[in-house]
Amino acid sequence: MESDPVKLAKDLCLVFEGLYLKPYLCPAGIPTIGVGSTFYENGIRVSLADPAVSRERAIALLEWELRHCLPKVRSLCPALGEWGGQATAAILDFAFNCGTGALQGSTLRKKINADDVEGAKAELMKWVRGGGRVLPGLVKRRAAEAALLG
Repeated sequence: MESDPVKLAKDLCLVFEGLYLKPYLCPAGIPTIGVGSTFYENGIRVSLADPAVSRERAIALLEWELRHCLPKVRSLCPALGEWGGQATAAILDFAFNCGTGALQGSTLRKKINADDVEGAKAELMKWVRGGGRVLPGLVKRRAAEAALLG
C-alpha cells in the first residue's frame, strides 16, 4: 500500500514549521498562522490582525492546504507517480513551503520529470534561503525532503 503523501507532508510541516496560534511574520516577511499557513480555505490571505486559532484549527488548515496543493504538485511533476508516496510527500512539503509557483519554474521540477533523483536532491538543497539569508532550519528541511526522494 502506498503511503499517504498528505500525512507524510503534514508530519514534515509539523517538525519544520512549528505551531503558532497567533499570526506572525515568517522569515520571508509573509503573514502566517498555525503550521505555516498563509491562506484560509476561502482564499483570503492571513494578516497580522487575524485572531488566534486553536491547535486543532491550525492542523485542519494545514491539512486543507496540503490536500489543495497535492493535485498541482502531481500535475507539475507527473514522474512522482513512479517515485512513490514518500517522494510525493517531500515535494508536497517543498511546494507548501516555497509555493507551487516556485516549483513550476524550477530546475527541481525539470530534474524530477527527467527521472533524475540525484539531480532533484541537489536542486532541493539550493532552496535554503529565507529573507535573503541561509536559514539552518531550511537546510535541515531540504535534507529531510531529499532523503525521502530515495
